[in-house]
Amino acid sequence: MIRLGEMTTTDTDPPSSAGTPGKGPTPGGDPGAPETPGTPGTPGTPGTPEAELVAYLNGVRGELERHMGIVLTEAAAERVVATMPVEGNRQPYGLLHGGASVALAETVGSIGATLGAPAGSLAVGIEINATHHRSATAGTITAVATRLHGGRTLATYDIRITDETGRAVCTCRLTCMIRPGSR
Repeated sequence: MIRLGEMTTTDTDPPSSAGTPGKGPTPGGDPGAPETPGTPGTPGTPGTPEAELVAYLNGVRGELERHMGIVLTEAAAERVVATMPVEGNRQPYGLLHGGASVALAETVGSIGATLGAPAGSLAVGIEINATHHRSATAGTITAVATRLHGGRTLATYDIRITDETGRAVCTCRLTCMIRPGSR
């Protein structure tokens, strides 16, 4: 069983492509979500608790994450990884929009903060900064959020966004406030 605040899923929950009203597709039902990669016995391997959590989180993505094509590949309180296509997230000059990078960064950092928060709590971003290092015009970018601080009321993440060749596109720092209650 995997708990995310008040949300719970088990490995016996049947996958459905119908989705939950207002929540998006359920695990296994999002044709845009790739298979979770992994090697047997490592995090991200299908059938492991981490892979089940990633599948669950991809199934309940918000409207913005679905629209932007953000897909989680790894999720734990200490580290969250997601990808996003450049196509569909470009500004008029054909470059990846800086706001898209920031939305990706806030997504992965907020998920990490939520996973590290006490049950029944939620994390909300209260401050983010970004430095854009280079442009991207095609392909997929990857965001890796690493927890810098995980306290009772605040969590801070360093987020590194890279292109397909591993070059830095953007770095961000996100601070989330941990609040009691659920959405």
